[in-house]
Amino acid sequence: MTPELKDALTRSSAEVEAAMDALVPLPQSLEARVYNSMRYSLFAGGKRLRPFLVMASGDLFHVPRENSVRAAAAIEMIHTYSLIHDDLPCMDDDDLRRGKPTNHRQFDEATAVLAGDALQPKAFQTLLDPATDRDPLIRLELARTLADAAGAEGMVGGQMIDLQAETTSYGLDQITRLQNMKTGALIAWSCEAGAILGHATDTERAALRGYGLEVGLAFQIADDILDVEGSPEEMGKATAKDADAGKETFITLMGLDGARKRARELVDSAVARLDLFGQRAFLLKDVAAYVIDRRS
Repeated sequence: MTPELKDALTRSSAEVEAAMDALVPLPQSLEARVYNSMRYSLFAGGKRLRPFLVMASGDLFHVPRENSVRAAAAIEMIHTYSLIHDDLPCMDDDDLRRGKPTNHRQFDEATAVLAGDALQPKAFQTLLDPATDRDPLIRLELARTLADAAGAEGMVGGQMIDLQAETTSYGLDQITRLQNMKTGALIAWSCEAGAILGHATDTERAALRGYGLEVGLAFQIADDILDVEGSPEEMGKATAKDADAGKETFITLMGLDGARKRARELVDSAVARLDLFGQRAFLLKDVAAYVIDRRS
């Protein structure tokens, strides 16, 4: 990771955490337990990659940070809700997330379900608030595209395909589609959100969305590699779970060397999409390389 990227990730993480702290305060009321659960997972750490992508893409169009940080907080809420639900016994049945007990282990299953349920509408409430953008059409476009990315046509649909992978044999095309939906859709939205806030042209939006899809797929291939080569201590969660469940992955279908080669090709293609932004996009280029070089 370059020093410039490290500094930028640190700054954006601090900004989005401050925004989430204000957006999800802890009330002194009977429902406080669900807020405790929401905040437990929201502030459990993590790379904050999606919020960074929102703000970095917004910076290309000089979007005020007070606007882009709200969209960044919204996507982190959606991502966090998905992790809470993914970890449940009815899904991946995980005990650790980011090196800490998963939400349902720290609280209980019902509270974890409710925390995820609450984070999802809070994300849309945040986007639709005039504080995110004075133009109601911009707010609606952010909400519409996030609904597409998070729902059955995106992340949720990808999770459904993934659950079926334990009993169904998939080929490379099916695994690619699964990951484009489950992981890539939200990463692509994160890149496009800054363009939406910045009143970008269709060409600029398409370039950033394509960049996000390819970075998202490279990110997932890197995760598959780390699931084989990484340790639970590095990852902050159990490893080798896909292999134990008999799921097809990029590794089982392409081998380690083939998967690494494909990830590099995706990163190179993603970076090339940023050429129309010139040197202004250097942080987005740096983070594309980082997603396949990381160790967690």
